[in-house]
Amino acid sequence: MTQTAMEVIDPGLQTTVQAWPGRIGLKALGYFPSGPMDHLSLRAANALVGNPVGAPALEVPKVGFSVAFLVDTQIAIAAPDGSEVLVNDTPVAMWETVGVRAGDVLRTIGSAGAGFRLYLAIRGGFAVPEVYGSAATSLVAGIGGVEGRALVRGDLLATHGAAPIAPRRLPASMRPRFVTDWEIEIIQGPHATPDYLTEEDWSDLVTRHWRVDLNSDRIGTRLNPHRFSWARPDVGIAGGHPSNVLDDAYPVGGVLANGDVLTILGMDGNTSGGFAVVATVPHCSLWKVGQMRPGRDTIRFREIDYDEALALNKRVDFMVDPRRTVPVR
Repeated sequence: MTQTAMEVIDPGLQTTVQAWPGRIGLKALGYFPSGPMDHLSLRAANALVGNPVGAPALEVPKVGFSVAFLVDTQIAIAAPDGSEVLVNDTPVAMWETVGVRAGDVLRTIGSAGAGFRLYLAIRGGFAVPEVYGSAATSLVAGIGGVEGRALVRGDLLATHGAAPIAPRRLPASMRPRFVTDWEIEIIQGPHATPDYLTEEDWSDLVTRHWRVDLNSDRIGTRLNPHRFSWARPDVGIAGGHPSNVLDDAYPVGGVLANGDVLTILGMDGNTSGGFAVVATVPHCSLWKVGQMRPGRDTIRFREIDYDEALALNKRVDFMVDPRRTVPVR
């Protein structure tokens, strides 16, 4: 049974309903998975209210968001350090189960600190229809979530009914660390050295500090321009620049070279295209990309191999395992 649980007062910058892992297995049909930009925080928030870790929750850029609760329920907020969330003008704890009552108003206060998105989970999960196997909002395709769009003032959100749980919290040692200068793990892509990038180009890629461009969103995170030397002066029929290739599939987290501009594909990215994929951000590091502040943060790439990526993936899964939560005393 579902019940209307929340009314949107101010939707903020671009609040969407997201679910993890999104719409997987459909890239051949033109659908990137969508889902949370920071899967670690969404999964943790769900674990703290007793939901399946991939249940629909809200992805909220941490500025100017407010909602009113219409029922007594429980929520959890996974947010960057320094974020401030108020219920009836009283600060509430992050990374733990919080009880709210009908009539309570929650609002976020933006901060200049690290991190860009927070995640709000509600007991029972948000009741939105699944489209092609997922409730995740795809802003590009216009499907999932609430009518395939970002939330607007006056939207009413329902939840699946569920009995309350004993409050839990995620220990500080299990929480992600939010910074302003990020280390992003990458695996060398199909269009790297020696056929596309020179050894000096690859050295530039992994030693330079890159600034996150203001024009970054769920489709892609753009970095500051940089001119590589490139290993091939003649691209033949692929196009007019060494970064051009014959159209090929793009991976989630692919680091594309669009001329002199690198772009990390986000969860609403393109499934294919004609730009070189010089590297790929593995699953373990995608959450960091989702927390980088456009126009402010910097990043440095660190090359890892497949085995290290698998080990780091297990570390992330360990952090958000519901068994890592502890009772609130």
